[in-house]
Amino acid sequence: MKGSFKLGKIADIGIFIHWTFSLLILFIVFINYRSGQNATQILWSVFFVLSIFITVVMHELGHALAAKRYNIITKDITLLPIGGIARLEKIPEKPIEELIVAIAGPLVNIVLAVITGIFITIPATSEQLMAQLANGVNANNFFLNFFLVNFWLALFNLIPAFPMDGGRILRALLSFRLQRHVATRISARIGQFLALGFILLGFFTSPFLIFIGIFVIIGAQVETDYTESKFMLKGFKVHDVLMKQYPKIDANETVKTAVALVLDSQNKNFLITEQEIPVGTLNRDQIIMALSQKGEAEFIYNIMDRNLIFLDANSLLENVFELIQLNKSKLMLVMENNEVAGALDIENLMEFILINEVKFNKAHDKN
Repeated sequence: MKGSFKLGKIADIGIFIHWTFSLLILFIVFINYRSGQNATQILWSVFFVLSIFITVVMHELGHALAAKRYNIITKDITLLPIGGIARLEKIPEKPIEELIVAIAGPLVNIVLAVITGIFITIPATSEQLMAQLANGVNANNFFLNFFLVNFWLALFNLIPAFPMDGGRILRALLSFRLQRHVATRISARIGQFLALGFILLGFFTSPFLIFIGIFVIIGAQVETDYTESKFMLKGFKVHDVLMKQYPKIDANETVKTAVALVLDSQNKNFLITEQEIPVGTLNRDQIIMALSQKGEAEFIYNIMDRNLIFLDANSLLENVFELIQLNKSKLMLVMENNEVAGALDIENLMEFILINEVKFNKAHDKN
């Protein structure tokens, strides 16, 4: 993620912090100063926020280490002002594996809350609790606050709504009896229904609930679309969708030639060749940027992307779907018998999915 700084590694997983995290610290200092707190009280508040984000790292490590058990690599963990993001190489699709990976994060918070609860005295009444929390975070109530935050983090993450852990737990449980795309759709709709409740409640309480509701609605729809797209690819191989006719540009041509090709067609991705040998790729955005920064006389070989991606013609489309999505702005080469059999890009694949979806719905209607 751009604008992130590496803090170090834990279990070979890079831990990053985004620069916007500093804005959160400044905001905490500002609101505490405005409320009349002294320097010591402000330091306790900042220290508490930092301890919570250490907890967030531990939460994400819970997911990462559980995924590692199933040979799923976690690329990195990034801290943001709204929480942490663990970038798993892929989401486990077997129900038991997804269940264990999804529940591992909230379990970390539950364990932290239980351990903290052993060493503190939890107020017997809500009035006593509010009295202890009334003056902000300090040396006397630090661990009580830590206990409460971990408890609520676990509870919040267990809400059955994508993209939170509870949504994945619900899908995993449903997937024991239902096809994954059906389980995803049901989980997403439940989450979106709850999200509407968050939004309505947010109008009367906190705007933050509105933000969470919108976030859940969008996240649930993205997950649904992704899973249903993968379902439509089941049984098909890369050679079923490859393009045999695709645009090429010689590496020794200029940006002017590339611009002319963009204007003369609907193509967005191009293969760059040198003496008919593939040496790179170029997309429309890269061409426009090169035109803006370097001019139309610049040679293609100076602006092309030299990192070619090769797909095996006999690979199952559902298995390479994530790879294709990660490289959605590139043209990928399809190899068969050690020769280039064609090319594939995300637009061609999405058209294939749409066509299959229409066919599937028609066949389903007839039945």
